Amino acid sequence: MEEARIDKWLWAARIFKTRTLAADACKNGRVTIEGVNVKPSRMVKVGETVSVRKPPITYSFRILKTIEQRVGAKFLPEIYENVTAPEQYELLEMTRISGFVDRARGTGRPTKKDRRSLDAFISEME
Repeated sequence: MEEARIDKWLWAARIFKTRTLAADACKNGRVTIEGVNVKPSRMVKVGETVSVRKPPITYSFRILKTIEQRVGAKFLPEIYENVTAPEQYELLEMTRISGFVDRARGTGRPTKKDRRSLDAFISEME
């Protein structure tokens, strides 16, 4: 197989949990190939670099094999090479360390646990 649809490849390579999520990411401009936004039906070839934006970071993958059937996790090194910049992983670690949980607007008040964590964080800063 020389080519595969990008949405099928993203699902088969276990980058997205479902093909629908992969297709939605393509439609919403979160998937690019060589810097160009792609549609879910775009065919990918071996050697292309796919960038997937999953906030807060952007993952980059070099395609080693085009597949359309989902494979086990142990076969992933044969499917793609992760070429994500180390700065992206540092950014991810910084967001984890900061402890700030992005709360969606209108979800209500913080829970008791959230409030205690917030109080502990504020007291450390003072």
